[in-house]
Amino acid sequence: MDRLGLYRVMYRIRRFEERVEALFRSGKIPGFVHLYVGQEAVAAGVLAHYRSGDYLTSTHRGHGHALAVGVDPKEMMAELFGRATGVCRGKGGSMHLFDPDKGMLGANGIVAGGVPIAVGAGLGLKLLGWKGAVFAFFGDGALGRGVLHEGLNLAALWRLPVLFVLENNRYASTTAFAESHAFQVADWVRAYGLPYAQVEGDEVEAVYEGTGELLEGVRGGQGPAFLEVLTYRFKGHYVGDPERYRTREEVAQARARDPVMGYRRRLLSLGVSEATLRTIEEEEERLLDEAVAYAEASPWPDPEEALKGLFAEPVRDYPWEGA
Repeated sequence: MDRLGLYRVMYRIRRFEERVEALFRSGKIPGFVHLYVGQEAVAAGVLAHYRSGDYLTSTHRGHGHALAVGVDPKEMMAELFGRATGVCRGKGGSMHLFDPDKGMLGANGIVAGGVPIAVGAGLGLKLLGWKGAVFAFFGDGALGRGVLHEGLNLAALWRLPVLFVLENNRYASTTAFAESHAFQVADWVRAYGLPYAQVEGDEVEAVYEGTGELLEGVRGGQGPAFLEVLTYRFKGHYVGDPERYRTREEVAQARARDPVMGYRRRLLSLGVSEATLRTIEEEEERLLDEAVAYAEASPWPDPEEALKGLFAEPVRDYPWEGA
């Protein structure tokens, strides 16, 4: 376990999101922004197991996942600004980050929309005989979507190498989990016969270890598994959310278990020096300074760019023609 690496990823996500919030409120970032603040240990702990040849599907709250698998912060920031140098050339914005070079098959504005993509990627890996696993992230709001049930069923039926990761942050938009679900997640998952584990999302090492145990079976050809991470978003559902559905006291209690600062204290207790942690933080601050400057200096897309990439090139010379 690379403890300093885990801290670096969590710190990068936290500070990226805090900068994004400030830039959004100042009018420099258009559209909607859903922040990952408070959930950093989930992306860092799960995706520390991510390897070359793996794939990832994300959610509308996907900045942390992208950063954890190494998507360039400069290109991400430029994408949020809507600039031509963005990872999607300014077309995707916050909710549609996509980087196939990193195996990231997209953040998704549709609840549970990434699940069928993940299952398809898992099927592709199996049919091609390639090594790899697919990490499918979704929130608790996805539990009521039929496409998640279909995806779990097919993945289980075909024994696909997919790790389903539920980030249970207690609220689907503005509705509390307990007000919308009549079941316990563990009982629900058992209906599909999947290996299941639940971990605390404010403890990055617990997330890392729980993920590793489930991934052994996924990578070993035993089929999919399901990880539920109990976490909490410190910010509203989106920047500007009035948050009338929860109390300030509840949020304050969650903030007292801050995964980033808590892990910082743990590292100090293990003998890591303050100077070492400050060096990591200063390096990350410079990286994010560069990302913001890059985005602000980047050009807007040409108007013609709006019509590019809408349609796939037609397939010619079908291998089965004339058979």
